[in-house]
Amino acid sequence: MAKYFKHILLLTSYFFLLSSCQEGSEAGDLLGQWRLTGSDTNYMSFSGSVALFRTTNNGYLEAQIYGNFQHKGDSLFIQCYSVEGLRSDTVIVEESFGFKPFNNIRVKIEALDNDHLILKNDQQSWTFNKY
Repeated sequence: MAKYFKHILLLTSYFFLLSSCQEGSEAGDLLGQWRLTGSDTNYMSFSGSVALFRTTNNGYLEAQIYGNFQHKGDSLFIQCYSVEGLRSDTVIVEESFGFKPFNNIRVKIEALDNDHLILKNDQQSWTFNKY
């Protein structure tokens, strides 16, 4: 038994190493970068359990806001965080993207495939294309 223990330990370590390297596995089908349809300035990306909202101006990064997200069934929950507590951070998410409230976004995933993401709540719908 002792001579097999080394092999079992090695295989177990290898398994844990491989599973820890699966970047973005929590994001599932959301993994990647998405551009808001009809806008060349608003982008979202998902990796692991982190969502990133980005706005650009003439191709240059203007602002970015991070948040944690959970994808449960057909629902998406996002908690955004403002590191510096700036009002402009809230404005980017709530006005540029239209997601409200800033720190408690709850939307339904209407459609999700390799190229398209459609989010919806009672008042609004957002369509994103993967890029």
